[in-house]
Amino acid sequence: MKNDDVESPLLAAAAAADDHHDNNHPAAGSSFALACAVAASLTSIIYGYNRGVMSGAQKFVQLDLGVSDAEIEVLIGATSIYSLVGSLAAGWACDRAGRRRTIALSAAMFLAGSAATAAASGYAALMAGQLVAGVACGFGLVVAPVYIAEIAPPSSRGFLASIPEIAGNSGILLSYIADFALAGLPMSLNWRLMIGIGAVPPLFLAAAALLAMPETPRWLVLHGHHDDARQVLVRTTGGDAALAERRLQEIVSSVKESATKQQLASGGGASTGVWRDILVRPTPAVRRVLFAILGLQFFQQASGVAAMVLYAPRVFNHVGVTSERAVLGATVLLGATKTASIVVPLFLADRLGRRPMLLSSAGGMAVSLLVLGFSLRVSSSPSPGSGPEWWAAATSVAAAAAFMATFSLGFGPVIWMYGSEILPLRLRAQGTGIGTAANRVMSAAVGMSFISLYEAVGMAGTFYLFAACSAAAWVFIYACLPETKGRSLEEMEALFDAAHPSSPPPAS
Repeated sequence: MKNDDVESPLLAAAAAADDHHDNNHPAAGSSFALACAVAASLTSIIYGYNRGVMSGAQKFVQLDLGVSDAEIEVLIGATSIYSLVGSLAAGWACDRAGRRRTIALSAAMFLAGSAATAAASGYAALMAGQLVAGVACGFGLVVAPVYIAEIAPPSSRGFLASIPEIAGNSGILLSYIADFALAGLPMSLNWRLMIGIGAVPPLFLAAAALLAMPETPRWLVLHGHHDDARQVLVRTTGGDAALAERRLQEIVSSVKESATKQQLASGGGASTGVWRDILVRPTPAVRRVLFAILGLQFFQQASGVAAMVLYAPRVFNHVGVTSERAVLGATVLLGATKTASIVVPLFLADRLGRRPMLLSSAGGMAVSLLVLGFSLRVSSSPSPGSGPEWWAAATSVAAAAAFMATFSLGFGPVIWMYGSEILPLRLRAQGTGIGTAANRVMSAAVGMSFISLYEAVGMAGTFYLFAACSAAAWVFIYACLPETKGRSLEEMEALFDAAHPSSPPPAS
């Protein structure tokens, strides 16, 4: 059982053939970490597909099953509430069962949730299917960033930690393409196929988790498997045994220091101690870390990205785009733009740093949302005797695409990267779960209130509010977040302990 914690059968078999070749070749270690990150990111592809597919499917669900606007608003928003439950449970599962087994568990839930939703014959069955899928989404949002942050070498952690966001956006794009391609089928079949396709990828994810992924060295050290952790570190350093040993000792020291702090704080159990260290009696450093994580997660969703992902067809209908294929085509454009733009942080996060990318992203989001709000206002109040201005419709689509692009430059991937790397090892899984829970609460608030909000203050007014939140996010990042580029995970607590949140980032 001990060896099963470190490497699965496929990797163990490959290791014997590759060990000699990998010696003194750090690139080989990076390739190994890259393969692990890609496998873990299948979780994010499935999450993205489940998240985006209802954008185009909701209209057909309403017509086929007689679901009202209010019910569809609750159905979509409730998925985020369910994922809140999943994100909190995922932290516990990651710590107890391990990161790898938790990935396999999330795959099983994704499979069951997609299949149940696709087979639903009424609103109650839809809610039940989305309950299972939503919990799976919460698991996926937590476990992939934690796994990759812990398996990745410091020099490429920014690159690898961006992969889940790219995968998530790819999943959203695939869901939009599926909606577009299947919309012409009979109404009783098209939405079921749109949703049911999401049950296929979890099979591959479960196989990857059980057959081709190692456990993370930090989890292994945390549970006393030092030799197993050393083997994984040797693989992720390209066979450099000295470097692997040095990193192992850093992890061991971090675990011992964290355990000492827990013993001084309380004599309670490990799980109780983790929650106490996070919520009841956090150190100043942990308090600053939590403030940074919760602030970033709040502003990510307060920018209105969930509204664009879930309700883009309604926004385009409002601006005068009425053709079904044109609306779904414009939605595919948003997904393609978001996915293409997400590649940029993959290469720049470790060069430019986290702060510059987050600041650029927040500024671009605020400007594009202002332009979108203005074009929506023009289209809703045309001059007497004329219809909606054609240029306003074009500007709305362009501004929405610009928002998706600037969001993907920083607020999409970098927030998850930043949050997963600044938490101390012992608090990482539960702390990531708390941050994800905050994200899901805000996502649910936006998803469940968007229709009611734009009916109350107008579509333009709604996007002006999102623009104001994006501007506030820029101020928060500038004032509160230090730079983490190039630092090991074991240095993060000292960084937040030494620097006041409003101080400039340390030189890298």
